[in-house]
Amino acid sequence: MTPLPIELDYQLAFELAPIGLVLSRHRSIVDCNQRVCEMFGTTRERLVGQSFQVLYPSADEYERTGARIAPILNKSGHYADDRIMKRVDGRLKGETFWCHVTGRALNRDDPHEAGIWTFEDLSSRRPVKAELTAREREVASHLMDGLTSKEIGRVLEISHRTVEIYRARLMRKYKASTTADLVHKLMAG
Repeated sequence: MTPLPIELDYQLAFELAPIGLVLSRHRSIVDCNQRVCEMFGTTRERLVGQSFQVLYPSADEYERTGARIAPILNKSGHYADDRIMKRVDGRLKGETFWCHVTGRALNRDDPHEAGIWTFEDLSSRRPVKAELTAREREVASHLMDGLTSKEIGRVLEISHRTVEIYRARLMRKYKASTTADLVHKLMAG
């Protein structure tokens, strides 16, 4: 018995992909699939045409993230990190959650001009257990990537001593005795 040929429908593949997909232009959502809508607790109609800012816990994090990723997108054309995002609507409106975000710029010379982004909800493996400030979330994300205080300071354009202050706050909040213990607890939530 020969299987019936399946006609490839790229729009259907986009819509039903098991990971959140977004097409962007100038940091605004041009289109998104159903998984993104489920993840952020909202509808396509609510997201299309909106700035990515609606998905961030704060406007400041949105701005800093955009500034941080632009040079990386210029250089390599792609970017990935784990960051805390915010649910838009629904019963979990305003809830923050860890999300793995990957993107590809279609034009390296103007990385925010147009892009393709994926979003993976990590909340089942890594719940957000402590209330963190925007800067603490950034430092936590870089610590989980294995960066040192000096490296984090360079990326965030702050002194390594300031990074150490944020790391110490994170250690208190997570009741961690060492940086390795902190990273372990951050990964676990």
